[in-house]
Amino acid sequence: MPYQRNRRVRRRYNNMPAEPTDTVRSDVVLSPPDTTLMVVVAFLVVIGLMAIFSAGAPKAMDLGQNPASFALKQFAYLIVGFFGLKYFMKLDYKKLKDWAVPFAWFVIVMLALVDFTPLGVTVNGAKRWIMLGPIQFQPSEMTKFAVILLLGNAFYRDANIFSSTKWARYFIPILIMIFLVYKQPNLSMVILLLITSMVMYLSVAGSVKYMIATGLAGISAAAATFMLFGKKLLHGYQMQRIQIWLNPNIDPYGAGYNIIQSLLAFAAGGFWGVGYGNSKQKLAWLPEGHTDFIFAVIAEELGFLGCFLIIGLFWTFIHRGIIISSRANDMFGKLLAVGITLSIGLQAFINMSVSSSLIPATGVPLPFISYGGTSLIVSLCMVGVLLNISKKRIKRIRNYERNY
Repeated sequence: MPYQRNRRVRRRYNNMPAEPTDTVRSDVVLSPPDTTLMVVVAFLVVIGLMAIFSAGAPKAMDLGQNPASFALKQFAYLIVGFFGLKYFMKLDYKKLKDWAVPFAWFVIVMLALVDFTPLGVTVNGAKRWIMLGPIQFQPSEMTKFAVILLLGNAFYRDANIFSSTKWARYFIPILIMIFLVYKQPNLSMVILLLITSMVMYLSVAGSVKYMIATGLAGISAAAATFMLFGKKLLHGYQMQRIQIWLNPNIDPYGAGYNIIQSLLAFAAGGFWGVGYGNSKQKLAWLPEGHTDFIFAVIAEELGFLGCFLIIGLFWTFIHRGIIISSRANDMFGKLLAVGITLSIGLQAFINMSVSSSLIPATGVPLPFISYGGTSLIVSLCMVGVLLNISKKRIKRIRNYERNY
């Protein structure tokens, strides 16, 4: 009978010994790091070294140094950054969960040394650098990595962390860092940190209504405070930058000089450019041509095609970062990938927008390209984490059937 036969089969199945545990294996499949991302970063770094050599040579000679001194220093920073990239590319990024809070407090200590001790160095009216013997670095650049680690640690379990008291462990250090960075002053970095925080919150399905309500409340409070205490709240040069952005010709030989010369460099470059090394603005007219306004020198020498190449490289970087985030097999990896991609991509957008007068002038360097050791080293370390995440894949489960 069919019923009796089924009962015998079930009885026989239930009396069978359990399968050995090794019949089901779960392996994390590893792949090489994202090749496209590595090629993009390599191109950006090489373009940066070439641009620094071209743009920094006149200033180096004015200082009585080797014309290639800025490029050689940047190459030394590149070596340090390369080792940082290799280290973070091999280290399991999940171990960074334990690093987030200690690293954030380390950055806070460095920022406090800049703001409240004689170790802080003032350059062009901003106290952003710290001098430790022969070593000079900018702690505010490290806040990007610190904030990304803190937010990734805060949100990877639950986006509603604000409903518990655990939020203080992660967000109090962020608020302290934002305050210390603003005090330097470095308003552009503050804006970058705030936008990164908002996007990482929304990427874990955070409440859009809560974010909109908080944003509107913050904007309203900022607008009211600005109307009442605008001159006291903002530093004088920040108010001046907004006015110069609207009309640089109101002070063509003072505050508006940089942006006017930058626009002249864009106009002189045209479509094809004047040729590598042939920029005239870098000779004496465009200050900080090897740092904040290096994109203008590239525009003059390589023209629209050179600008299009750099924009395309950063666009590809953002595209690959989004793909890496979507393929990550855990939420912590997804959040780190989103934060790193946004931070570097947004910083590049700000720098290029400043050079073309799309937004008011800020002191944000162009990632991988502008001269600056701290920016290059931190950016390469973050890329190392991103490449690490790109190696991770979904678990593969293989079942081994038995013959009965």
